[in-house]
Amino acid sequence: MGLIGTSLGMALKKAQVKAEIVGSDRDRGVANRAQKMGGSDSTETNPLRAVKDARIVVLATPIRAIEEVMKFIGPELEDGCVVTDTGSTKVSVLQWAEEHLPSNVSFVGGHPMAGKEDSGPEAAQVDLFQGATYCLIPARNTGQDALATVVNLVEAVGAKPYFIDPVEHDSYVGAVSHLPMILSTVLTRLTSSSPSWPEIARLASSGYRDVSRLASQDPAMNRDICMTNQDGLMHWIDEFIKEMYGFRNLVKEGGEKTLGSAFDAAWEARDRWVQNKVTAPSSHPAVEIPTTAETMGGMFLGDRAAGRVREMMEWWKDDNRKKRG
Repeated sequence: MGLIGTSLGMALKKAQVKAEIVGSDRDRGVANRAQKMGGSDSTETNPLRAVKDARIVVLATPIRAIEEVMKFIGPELEDGCVVTDTGSTKVSVLQWAEEHLPSNVSFVGGHPMAGKEDSGPEAAQVDLFQGATYCLIPARNTGQDALATVVNLVEAVGAKPYFIDPVEHDSYVGAVSHLPMILSTVLTRLTSSSPSWPEIARLASSGYRDVSRLASQDPAMNRDICMTNQDGLMHWIDEFIKEMYGFRNLVKEGGEKTLGSAFDAAWEARDRWVQNKVTAPSSHPAVEIPTTAETMGGMFLGDRAAGRVREMMEWWKDDNRKKRG
């Protein structure tokens, strides 16, 4: 019942979802504060009591704790229970669900693209998920009814469901979420370890504050991200190092035209993103061939699981068309 769990409970209560929301945290003080914030109707420190008779269970724990919780509660879950999570890496979580959850339970991996550097129930916001992209990745045995349950939950809190392959998720999030956290951490370590840091700190202002903000995230969460998304992060760190060396050469050469072009290109790219004008490089339909992610997904989760996301995407499109019609 930290930032995400409490915010989710608050949003569900605001949406007047007709269900009893039971919050569970190993720290009774945290669970009680979350309830006072409006994040739950009741609290349980014992996860087994919390999930008793539950029809849907949301695991909003640090990533590596998800596996232990699955092992612990799996045998006690009701037949037909739907389990989802909010972890920011997905390949490992899908594997754990396959290993530890019983076959009579459905799992849908989830990741809300929302948050902030503050942690704990006091940082929770009832509108945290409003308008946010919410990644969904069904396990290979997940039926449409179970998926619809999670989709309804996501929409109830104001977020937008987005189906994505687990390997692609971890790579893409590695670029736009995890790498920024690494860069923020490295910058903070670099500057604060300088012998001149006491003097430097007096000059650090809004720019430094903005770039170093993610270093203030929960250290345990940041550690778990790195340990469960090593491949994705190594790729983007290597790419960043190449780009950094290239930019280093631009600065060394001091060419007004080349430096200006580099800054202009970055300004334009960010401006397009801010204005939501990022488009696909081509309007032509994609050729239906297995992607690298699908191939890797088959290696990790089995070919059937790798194609499950595409199947669910088509189902969801059809369902939305029926609703509009």
